[in-house]
Amino acid sequence: MRESEPARTTGPSAGRRAMMLALATVGFAVNFWAWALLSPLAPLMKETLRLDSFAQALVVAVPVVVGSLGRIPVGALTDRYGGRVMFPLISAVTIVPVLFLGLVGHSSLVTLLAGGFVLGVGGTAFAVGVPFVSAWFPPRRRGLALGVFGAGMGGTAISALTTVNLVKAWSFPAPFLVTAGVLGGYAVVAALLLRDAPGRTSPRESLGRRLGAVLQLRVTWQASALYAVAFGGFVAFSVYLPAYLKTAYGLAQADAANRMAGFVLLAVLMRPVGGWLSDRLGPVRVLAWTFAVVAAGAVVQSFTPPLMPLGTIAFLAMAAALGAGSGAVFALVALLAPPQQVGSVTGVVGAAGGLGGFVPPLVMGALYGALSSYALGLVALALVAVAALVFTATGVRHAAQVRAPEVARHV
Repeated sequence: MRESEPARTTGPSAGRRAMMLALATVGFAVNFWAWALLSPLAPLMKETLRLDSFAQALVVAVPVVVGSLGRIPVGALTDRYGGRVMFPLISAVTIVPVLFLGLVGHSSLVTLLAGGFVLGVGGTAFAVGVPFVSAWFPPRRRGLALGVFGAGMGGTAISALTTVNLVKAWSFPAPFLVTAGVLGGYAVVAALLLRDAPGRTSPRESLGRRLGAVLQLRVTWQASALYAVAFGGFVAFSVYLPAYLKTAYGLAQADAANRMAGFVLLAVLMRPVGGWLSDRLGPVRVLAWTFAVVAAGAVVQSFTPPLMPLGTIAFLAMAAALGAGSGAVFALVALLAPPQQVGSVTGVVGAAGGLGGFVPPLVMGALYGALSSYALGLVALALVAVAALVFTATGVRHAAQVRAPEVARHV
């Protein structure tokens, strides 16, 4: 029997579960808001500090890389200490680089990189929330709950919509001061109201030993591969889509950015839907369908069809599929990972997804530079999606069926 079963028999109320889910989702969104502060300001900092393109990219990339890799130890620490401790802690720690960057750290490349490195801590909040939320909900409802929590990645949209406007309306420190205030308020509220699920058990092994054990789990590597494609694809499009639309279709920068925002919004909204569908149809079925849609959309787009309506339909279909697939991956993790190791598994899987988003833009840019066409890059995406589909329908399905009869019903 799973260790979390006693907690379910005590029957925490639906209202209490909803409150914990809401607090975790807000915490995720607030920390992601902080995590994404530098990206909207990169063009301004490039002009002010006279940065070359590589330095500008480095400033944006450092928090993302640190936030992705940092999920591995933070997930393991969450297994040990629980979300009640880790959510307020991560939020409070993130205040430090936010204030540093807003007040003094934006004056040079060195201080930007140093502040951005610590700012990456905000991106680790994802690895706190997944095990925290998983422990509060039974298997048949975890998919929807984790999908709702995952919608907190919309915090990056808050940053995109407010950061530059606050700088223009007030001053450069304004968005950093506002974000620091919100983080501080959330840290206090979380410390007062967050509670770990009844019956939660803490592992006693050392951090190194627990991470080693997690890396031996089949679900860790399977979910990492799937999330690198699903969430990595979402990250890649959210980063590269404006440049693609501007080059392939000659759109103005503002129009391309607005279309990218629509892509991101649809993906964010579909993440809870993917979790909800996973509860009813099983995560394996949902993942198989999402990868099939991504493959079809990429093939269609490889011919650079007219943007209206065919190109738009292809991109929106891929956005919906990538969002739903991202939600389904963690429904799979919640079902297959041992309860006391969900945080550690989440950390590794989350890191794979974050890092997976960096490869496609590099490949697309290199192929376009060599061939003056995006077709081959989109064909490569279709092939990767087909490979993920085959892997899901064979290896992942088999592993889920072997795991346990009660789990197999959900896949």
